[in-house]
Amino acid sequence: MNTFRSKLQSIIKRHDDVRNILNNSDNFDPKEFAKLSKEFSDLSDISKEIKKLFSKEKELDDAKELAYSEQDSDLKNMAEIEVLNLKKEIEAIEYNIKILLLPKDIDDEKGAILEVRAGTGGDEAGLFAADLFKMYEMYASIKGWKFEVLEFSESGIGAIKEASASISGKGVFAKLKFESGVHRVQRVPETEASGRIHTSAATVAVLPEAEEVDIQIDEKDLQIDTYRASGAGGQHVNKTDSAVRITHIPTGTIVAVQDERSQHKNKAKAMKILRSRIYENERIKSEQSRSESRRTQVGSGDRSERIRTYNFPQGRVSDHRINLTLYKIEKIMDGTALDEIIDKLIEFDQAEKLKGAE
Repeated sequence: MNTFRSKLQSIIKRHDDVRNILNNSDNFDPKEFAKLSKEFSDLSDISKEIKKLFSKEKELDDAKELAYSEQDSDLKNMAEIEVLNLKKEIEAIEYNIKILLLPKDIDDEKGAILEVRAGTGGDEAGLFAADLFKMYEMYASIKGWKFEVLEFSESGIGAIKEASASISGKGVFAKLKFESGVHRVQRVPETEASGRIHTSAATVAVLPEAEEVDIQIDEKDLQIDTYRASGAGGQHVNKTDSAVRITHIPTGTIVAVQDERSQHKNKAKAMKILRSRIYENERIKSEQSRSESRRTQVGSGDRSERIRTYNFPQGRVSDHRINLTLYKIEKIMDGTALDEIIDKLIEFDQAEKLKGAE
C-alpha cells in the first residue's frame, strides 16, 4: 500500500512540476511545449482524483477521532455514520484512480473509420445496414463529431450493400471500438405481407483512423485502377473514369471508392480507408501476440462474432457480450441512448483489465 501511496504522491509532484515548467519558461521548442502540454493534460484528471482521495482520507481520520472520543451519544452516532460514508467514498475514488492508471490504448484518442456491410437476409439486411449507418451518423452528431461519408453503395429501396465513413473528434475510437462485429435484427420487413418476423444481419467494423505517420505505404506496393462509376437509378453515373480501386499488393487489401465525381477525391478517400485497414491488421496481429490482452477485452474481437440483437417487436436491444438488455430500441436507433450500451461496454472492459492487472 505504501508503494501505491508513493506512486500517487509522485504523480501529483510531476503534475505540479510540469505546470511550473510551462508557466515559467519563455523560450520553448514547439515540439517540447506540445509534449509537456499533453503530459500536463494527461495528468490533470488523475491528479484531481488523488487530491480528492487525500482530502477524504483526512476527513476520515477526523471522523474516526470524533467517533472514538465523543461522549455525546448522538454526536458519536453521527460520526460513526460519517466514517462509514467516507469509507465508501474513498473506495470509489480508489477504484477510479486504478482505472485512470491502466495503460491507455494508444489509438483511443484517434478518429475512426466506420464500415457497415449488409449480411445475410437479402433486402432486409441492406435496410438494416442503412439503419445502423444512420444510427452512428446521428450518434456522431450528438457527440459533436464530424461524420464524412467515404463510400455509400446503395442497392435500391433505401438499402445499402456497404457504406463507410470517417468520424473525426476527440476520443472517437475509444467510444466506438467495441461496435465491431455482427449486429442481428429481428423484425417484420415492410415487404412482408404475412407479418412474419425475419432475422437478418449486418457487419460493423470500426478501425482507428491511421495518419501517414502511423503507417507508411510505398507507392510501388500499390496497384491503382480507374473505371467508370455507376450507381442505382443513375446516381453518380459519370462519363469519365472517376471511380478508383486501390490494391495493396503485399497484403492483398483492396479498396474501391466511386462516391465522388472527382477521381482525385475518390483516390484520397480510398487511401484513407486503405491506410486504416492495414493499420488495423497490424493492431490485430500485435494483440494476438499478447494473449493476456486478448483475454481481458470485451468479446473475442473477431468481426464474425455476433455481438448484438435488435428485436423490434419486443422493443429491445441485447448486447450478448455483457448480457445487457435495454427496452428502448427507438432511442438507441436514433443515437440518443446508444451511450447506455457503449458506456457499459467500456466499464466492463476496464473492470476486466483491472482484474488482469491485480
